[in-house]
Amino acid sequence: MPRSNAAAKRQPEPLETLGKFRIIIRAAQRHSAAIQKQCGVSGAQLWLLQEIADAPGLRVGELAARMAIHQTTTSNLIDAMEKGGYLKKSRDDADQRVVNLLLTPAGAKVLRKAPSPARGLLPEALARVDPKKRAQLDAGLQALLDVIEEADDSAGAQPLPFNL
Repeated sequence: MPRSNAAAKRQPEPLETLGKFRIIIRAAQRHSAAIQKQCGVSGAQLWLLQEIADAPGLRVGELAARMAIHQTTTSNLIDAMEKGGYLKKSRDDADQRVVNLLLTPAGAKVLRKAPSPARGLLPEALARVDPKKRAQLDAGLQALLDVIEEADDSAGAQPLPFNL
């Protein structure tokens, strides 16, 4: 439900914003749980299958970029999906170091019975947000990440485990 102009101009309190983050996270978790129950794979695994279906022969690095996740995380997802029989790896004829990813019939079956959106609730919702508002959201989130990184640096914490 759209907010009124007066409500849009009022500056939210930090805990109101935190509450919205929690709502977003819970919605994404509920969507992933529904996918797990219906398809037997997690939301991230379903998204991975969708990307491979859309681009057969996709490479690991390309898949990581499409999903905006670290290549190590992508490799772990791929290994689990390969063990489950949902995809197969094939070596490139020209360069044996290159691994191409292909769906198996079992992977294609999961996609056919999967609810939408296969790429997940958050990527689809973000794609539907007005580009100017998405740019504002991105800038705000980057400012938040900068503050978190600064706090982590001053506390001597390890760097965040992802690169954006």
